[in-house]
Amino acid sequence: MRAHRPIIAILRGITPPEAPQIAEALIEAGITMIEVPLNSPRAMDSIGALVRRFGGDALIGAGTVLDPAEVAQLAGLGAGMIVSPNTDPAVIAATRAAGMMSCPGCFTATECFQALAAGADALKLFPADLLGLGGLKALRAVLPQSAQLYAVGGVNGPDFAAWRAAGAAGFGIGSALYRPGDGAEEVARRAAALVAALDEVEART
Repeated sequence: MRAHRPIIAILRGITPPEAPQIAEALIEAGITMIEVPLNSPRAMDSIGALVRRFGGDALIGAGTVLDPAEVAQLAGLGAGMIVSPNTDPAVIAATRAAGMMSCPGCFTATECFQALAAGADALKLFPADLLGLGGLKALRAVLPQSAQLYAVGGVNGPDFAAWRAAGAAGFGIGSALYRPGDGAEEVARRAAALVAALDEVEART
């Protein structure tokens, strides 16, 4: 699997006509992990279109995945990543069996360990702003060092350094990057700022 900068773009509310242009802006800016939550309008259509057009350049996946049946449908579309707001071992197992990246939502140590035991590739710490830096540090102290923790919810570019120092491997960015109706130029500007912020943090570590 190719290496991706550890930023997942969360395109909640995007529509199929908008999706290709927004995804292209993200990829050109250097964000190549793209999630379309399933509670977006005609999400499966958007995901299928993005996989066909950008599947060789980006990791295209779905968010808010709650059921193994949805995992099977997404596998049929060629999606490469499954993100959930919760820890469901059945969804994680179905995702891994289909050869896709599994990123379930976790908040407590119990959920984190359950997700890892079920085969999760990365853990979505959600909502990160409620967990806080202290919560992340506490989890990082007990979880395996190999565990990849993505902070999702209320985290933006200026926060990257503090969250990285506390143990986050990456970030999921939603409304700070895209809101329904935003144009590609605005998304490209925000994406470039996020990439620059993360690259600066990584250059110092």
